[in-house]
Amino acid sequence: MSVVLGYDESPGAARALRAAIEVAGAFGEHLVLVYGAAPPGPTGEEYRAHYDAIRQAGRAGLEHAVAEAEKAGVPTTVEVIDLKPAEALIEAASRHGARVIVVGSWGESPMRGALLGSTPHKLLHLSTVPVLCVPTDN
Repeated sequence: MSVVLGYDESPGAARALRAAIEVAGAFGEHLVLVYGAAPPGPTGEEYRAHYDAIRQAGRAGLEHAVAEAEKAGVPTTVEVIDLKPAEALIEAASRHGARVIVVGSWGESPMRGALLGSTPHKLLHLSTVPVLCVPTDN
């Protein structure tokens, strides 16, 4: 089994990272760090430039998360997946036999999340794996 973390350097990501490391460490699980890098729009030269930038930003952000997990002695795997964040997390959770998916929230109201389709909101409705939604620090 594993713990899957959606990590994107958002305000809620740091707290979610701490929670995911704690859960993975407590259960002796592998931590799978996932960044959903959905390709933006149509193909062409502009598409390729945006796509490469999104993937590079995801990899750079995940390096910090790997360093934090290593300090805690939690083994990690990093995945940049070419899907929207919720889809990427569900897919990774399925492949890795996840015990739980951990995500941070931005402190949005439930109505805003429902209207705009936040990743935690989508996961709560689509995932067959338990979802731990960690609020931001206040």
